[in-house]
Amino acid sequence: MEFGASVTFDSVSKTYGAVKALSDFNLSIQRGEFVTLLGPSGSGKTTALNVLAGFADATEGDVRVNKKSILGLPPERRNIGMVFQNYSLFPHMNVFENVAFPLRLRKMSQAEIKKRVGDSLAMVQLAEFGDRMPNQLSGGQRQRVAFARAIVFEPSVLLMDEPLGALDLKLREAMQLEIKRYHKQLGCTILFVTHDQGEALALSDRIAVMGEGQIVQIDTPDRIYDEPNSKYVADFIGTTNIVDFERVSPSRVRFSDLDVEFELADSNKNWGEGRQSISLRPEKLHRDISPSDQMIIFDGSIEEYLFLGNIIQYSVKTKSGKTLLFQEHRGPSVPILARGETLKLAFSINDARPLDEGTHGSGLA
Repeated sequence: MEFGASVTFDSVSKTYGAVKALSDFNLSIQRGEFVTLLGPSGSGKTTALNVLAGFADATEGDVRVNKKSILGLPPERRNIGMVFQNYSLFPHMNVFENVAFPLRLRKMSQAEIKKRVGDSLAMVQLAEFGDRMPNQLSGGQRQRVAFARAIVFEPSVLLMDEPLGALDLKLREAMQLEIKRYHKQLGCTILFVTHDQGEALALSDRIAVMGEGQIVQIDTPDRIYDEPNSKYVADFIGTTNIVDFERVSPSRVRFSDLDVEFELADSNKNWGEGRQSISLRPEKLHRDISPSDQMIIFDGSIEEYLFLGNIIQYSVKTKSGKTLLFQEHRGPSVPILARGETLKLAFSINDARPLDEGTHGSGLA
């Protein structure tokens, strides 16, 4: 079983009355790619899914699958599978009949239905569960059945709308691994919607961060984490510190939040031009200070700390009163710092990401 298709959103807008849920939305997905729409509630991600699935009409623009427009097709003729957060299983049907349902709608033969349902249940490791009723399954098993039903008719594209939102943490992490396995095995095109940044980072080939019905930034998980293009993206992807700075001379910057000034090396003369703040990830701060012309060193004191297993996360107050987050791995030679303890922290100028000031609010989901 292998399937997939390219998907193109071309200048798509969707309005509900006076509100634009999507505004000039553009996205190209390659065959077999796993792309996640990530954003807060109201950013437009579910609306984009609904327009692709045919549950909502585009007000403007075009949507193409394998380079052919699908806007004139009803949902049942778009050959798109969908997995929802609440599973949407029929409670009066057993597992086999739930998975077989889209095949019966397509009037396939009983022999073909039996084969396809068997293959799909085997893929999700539920081959022996065909006679079970939904109320006899765990949450994770119900979600697997929903996935089997979504792929059984070999859709061109698989849409997943917050599919793990109803599961507890451990089960959610286990299902993330399952979804990666399904994607690798099937080679299918997946458009995934979530507000969970960890899910997006773990699963995606590319992440599209959304705000106000548009894509604010799209890139691979590592690049979007390391190189956010705005405060909005930096704050939404992972945990970060936003630190203000200003140019005090052509080669010198002042970090007012840290109460320090820094002389830029010749190779960094253009660093941060036109910007006023940086994103600084907590793991980029450290107290193993090696003097260097690229290191920025400042003083702080421990306000509080969180024990996170193999990581300790500290809240550190700078001399100017700014609170920063600082993380380091535990170890026999790394003692936990006490509340009120003073320390020096450092980071490389190369680990500080200058940010655009752009921010985005929300419209509709």
